[in-house]
Amino acid sequence: MGIVSTILGFCGFGVGISIGLFIGYYLFIYFQPTDVKDPIVRPLVEQDSKTLQRLLPEIPQWVKNPDYDRVDWLNKFIENMWPYLDKAICKTAKNIAKPIIAEQIPKYKIDSVEFEALTLGSLPPTFQGMKVYATDEKELIMELSMKWAGNPNITVAVKAFGLRATVQVVDLQVFAAPRITLKPLVPSFPCFANIFVSLMEKPHVDFGLKLLGADVMAIPGLYRLVQELIKDQVANMYLWPKTLEVPIMDPAKAMKKPVGILSVKVVRAMKLKKKDIMGASDPYVKMKLSEDKLPSKKTTVKHKNLNPEWNEEFNMVVKDPESQALEVIVYDWEQVGKHDKMGMNVIPLKELTPDEPKVLTLDLLKNMDPNDVQNEKSRGQIVLEALYKPFKDTEIPKDLEDPNAIEKAPEGTPAGGGLLVIIVHEAQEVEGKHHTNPYVRLLFRGEERKTKYVKKNRDPRWEEEFQFMLEEPPTNDRIHVEVVSTSSRMGLLHPKETLGYVDINLSDVVSNKRINEKYHLIDSKNGKIQIELQWRTST
Repeated sequence: MGIVSTILGFCGFGVGISIGLFIGYYLFIYFQPTDVKDPIVRPLVEQDSKTLQRLLPEIPQWVKNPDYDRVDWLNKFIENMWPYLDKAICKTAKNIAKPIIAEQIPKYKIDSVEFEALTLGSLPPTFQGMKVYATDEKELIMELSMKWAGNPNITVAVKAFGLRATVQVVDLQVFAAPRITLKPLVPSFPCFANIFVSLMEKPHVDFGLKLLGADVMAIPGLYRLVQELIKDQVANMYLWPKTLEVPIMDPAKAMKKPVGILSVKVVRAMKLKKKDIMGASDPYVKMKLSEDKLPSKKTTVKHKNLNPEWNEEFNMVVKDPESQALEVIVYDWEQVGKHDKMGMNVIPLKELTPDEPKVLTLDLLKNMDPNDVQNEKSRGQIVLEALYKPFKDTEIPKDLEDPNAIEKAPEGTPAGGGLLVIIVHEAQEVEGKHHTNPYVRLLFRGEERKTKYVKKNRDPRWEEEFQFMLEEPPTNDRIHVEVVSTSSRMGLLHPKETLGYVDINLSDVVSNKRINEKYHLIDSKNGKIQIELQWRTST
């Protein structure tokens, strides 16, 4: 009887499941709910405050903040470049990670850590807007709003105690607000010497972590712990004012200024070798200074002449007479095809006595390798007259002081405090409805200061300085800057009019000691104001 009951039980289970599925499918198909309505789509102006607050984080910065510019062009550029950027970034990440891993794994008795796969996927990051700070310094400051929900494939193999485990990162999301500063700006390509990167707020980092095929982040409490740990570690390293510095070039070398003029007269050449089939040559001379990006200086071509005379003069700007040299190359001109090099030589500028002309007769060599036996062959000679004329003290400005240096606070300044200096430089494109006679009103900790007013001027310049002696750094303070127009007549109608204002946080000036920026004025169509802030301490 037990066997019969078991068989009937299984049959009943199978029949019940079949009937249940059939009835469920019938009810799903033929009894659709009738109370489902299409969602109501309403303009933003009709939404309530709670709905708008929920939508606010999803609205791009260029929509809700007038200081941010729309950067669709940048997103399109990154989208097209992403396959190549992916490979370049991953290669750089591997090169950076290898020495760090090699240094850390002995501490934890791990045999090896290797990347099995490293790709950022096919989805590039998108930028929701970019803010550019206009300063009078040799720098360019950009703040970007970045969101990246990618599909990377990052798999790391770890070997320890004879066991091997693979860890895979999936579903990576990074929301960050980096500040990128290019400084100093220099006149040599790529036009900046260093890149400084910092984060203006803690980044949002979200990802899944698979270990041996299982989702580790599903463990209760681990997800939030790991996410907060990463946020804190990244913030400790790169949260403003801390920065990641990426050197691009030597700023001292790029910023070298001219120190003199080299005058060169190409006189003649003698006993040049025949290069043409007809038994002659068509020589000309090219000259340039080493470490100089400017095009070479060229003489005229002397056709069918092995002892040409030019008597042509050239001037070149010298930036470093101790390291630069004059490179002289004689070519045979060809009407078709590449010009043949007939010989060359080099004159180090340090061998020239300043302000004394010197006549030089140089042997033409194949190259500047002293061990090359081919340089023993005679290729002719060239005669030059060279004169190096250094600039006098009155001819070139000397930057004896760093323009960014900050004065120390005067004696009597509180030990834990300092002197807050506010310099109101100028404003641009300010205009009132009834009159435009602007002056600036500063309000800080209940104290008011004013500049003089400028009569009938949309682009006024004040260049006035105000000082506040403080017992402690104004890290959490703001200063209210307001441009006001006052009527030049003694009229009761429209005596004063606000042309725009801005509230400036002072935390940056405490960290940087000096800020010189142009700010967009609120409640002004195109108005801007340039304010310089300094925080001077006694140390």
